[in-house]
Amino acid sequence: MTLVGRTRARGVETLSLDATDSRNALSAALVGELAGALADCAGDGDVRAVVLTHTGNTFCAGADLRDPPHPDALVQLLRQIVTLPKPVVARVTGHVRAGGLGLLAACDIAAAATGASFAFTEVRIGVAPAVISLPLLPRTDPRALARYYLTGERFDAAEAARIGLVTVTGDDVDEVLVPILDGLRRSAPQGLAETKQLLTAKVLETFDRDAADLTALSARLFASPQAREGMTAFLERRDAAWVL
Repeated sequence: MTLVGRTRARGVETLSLDATDSRNALSAALVGELAGALADCAGDGDVRAVVLTHTGNTFCAGADLRDPPHPDALVQLLRQIVTLPKPVVARVTGHVRAGGLGLLAACDIAAAATGASFAFTEVRIGVAPAVISLPLLPRTDPRALARYYLTGERFDAAEAARIGLVTVTGDDVDEVLVPILDGLRRSAPQGLAETKQLLTAKVLETFDRDAADLTALSARLFASPQAREGMTAFLERRDAAWVL
């Protein structure tokens, strides 16, 4: 079964997360397939830019709790998006949770429909947004992250734009993307690649400095008793034991 759909139009390759039964959760299989598709785009001279989008009403629900990817694999996927020599544009029309927000932050440009919603839900199952902080912390408002990391509150597309999580919003996300994709199609491949390197230098410094520590933190937390309780409560659709 294919988990990542692929189409192309005038040099723009669209990769669609297509695991709707799991709300496009980041399973080991989905992470591996997406990484392979991105690698193909990186080596294809006919691809000017990549659009990362989704089928169904959820862009990505975060880590697949039944088949989670190894933290190293998620780090590698996020870094692959950041270092891809082509611009990567996120197109969001639905819900984004936890690890899915890391995908957004890794992309160079993110467009969201006004009805999209966002939440860092890690704290509610006893873990932390560890690995996804690698692209998030350098690119997103720190005071807003403190609130949403610590509370797990849901917020809307306008707030996501205000805090720097997404670039632009609109009722019709495809209409919003028209001038962006037109600009990318008019830009030279060399110019795009070199400009992207300028823009991502600080993000990559964070990867180089913190990836090992955050990977270890993620693995430790997911193996903890509180995380087991949190994940079990989530799967059983009940409050965790610590809810007051």
